[in-house]
Amino acid sequence: MLDMTGAEFSTPPTLPATNGYSHVASVPPGSRLVWTSGQVPIAADGSVAAEGDWEAQTRQVMQNVGAALEAGGATWDDVFKLTIFVVDTSALATVRAVRDEFVNVDRPPTSSLVQVAGLFRPDILIEIEAVAAVPTTT
Repeated sequence: MLDMTGAEFSTPPTLPATNGYSHVASVPPGSRLVWTSGQVPIAADGSVAAEGDWEAQTRQVMQNVGAALEAGGATWDDVFKLTIFVVDTSALATVRAVRDEFVNVDRPPTSSLVQVAGLFRPDILIEIEAVAAVPTTT
């Protein structure tokens, strides 16, 4: 499936069904790539989303990723890859529901989810990084 930016997303029948992500994304020539650093649930003013609250922390992380994308001249529509790091997998349904408020669910980005032993602070539950492809104008 092609999106507005020309990136191609697919989930071939030779791979297992997905839950909110695509197995493959191809970026066309002439696109400018934008990478974000891993974003955590800390707002620009230094405040941290509620400790233990997966929904609040995921929403703040997604907002931070959106701000990083914007700073790089990209939008959520340009994202073709997400990497999500979580300290446990007990709240995946919540993480997916919040993620789906930001990504285009009709052509979801490729994604990796990694459970880690911990993040840089014990009150941080989740970290997300994104890669986007922005079409260049000629």
